[in-house]
Amino acid sequence: MDRNKQHRQVALMRQSLFDQGLLDEQFVQLEELQDDANPNFVEEVVTLFYRDSARLILNIDQALDKSPLDFAKLDSYMHQFKGSASSIGAKKVKSECTLFREYCKAGNGEGCKRTFQQLKKEYALLRKKLESYFQLARQVGPVETACRRI
Repeated sequence: MDRNKQHRQVALMRQSLFDQGLLDEQFVQLEELQDDANPNFVEEVVTLFYRDSARLILNIDQALDKSPLDFAKLDSYMHQFKGSASSIGAKKVKSECTLFREYCKAGNGEGCKRTFQQLKKEYALLRKKLESYFQLARQVGPVETACRRI
């Protein structure tokens, strides 16, 4: 496959993440911070998100196993998780976080549990797709741009 075709494939894969509603404008803003000095910035930020959020998922899982449910603690954990998800533009994950917090405020434990299962699915799906995207982008390398010599 020639380089132009490979770059198009990366661009199409990236666009599909937006078309599927998995990512939002915040991801684009992260990309704008990436430059030659830090060519893997976005991938590093996303990797940190997944590493740090694993602890929050574990905390939420444990809190959902307790009886009675501590909705204030659950809401606090989810507030942190939502902030982290927002920082990388994880649109569907963020949406599930918002719904979970609404169930917390309503004292609806079953709603929290159902929503948390859906959140974990969206989280895993996004992780898988982003890993594939970053892997392909690394293989293809940066887009070559022509520049004038001064």
